[in-house]
Amino acid sequence: MRQTLSAPVAIAEIVQFHLVEGTQTAQFLAAAKGTAALVKAQPGFLARHLMQGEDGSWTDLVLWADLTAARTAATAVVKDPAFAPFMALIDGASVRMRHDRVIWSLAD
Repeated sequence: MRQTLSAPVAIAEIVQFHLVEGTQTAQFLAAAKGTAALVKAQPGFLARHLMQGEDGSWTDLVLWADLTAARTAATAVVKDPAFAPFMALIDGASVRMRHDRVIWSLAD
């Protein structure tokens, strides 16, 4: 039985993926930084973290105020031409996305 300790404080959009073969880290980071203004301008945006695993996989973690904001932003950004260079470097077949409720958080 799942027990919720409190109401969600945010929604974590967790996108895991691999890059297109031959993509350099610096190239990908430049493309990711090119999406910053677009993502940050979306209603409900709270924070974004881009992480690389030891196995070469990537995780794009975006925190949103609520699930509606997360879903609306996901639809909007993929239609925007400013997002295309970023998406072009991601192996589409490897993408896994989910939205989890942030129930508790600790930050300094």
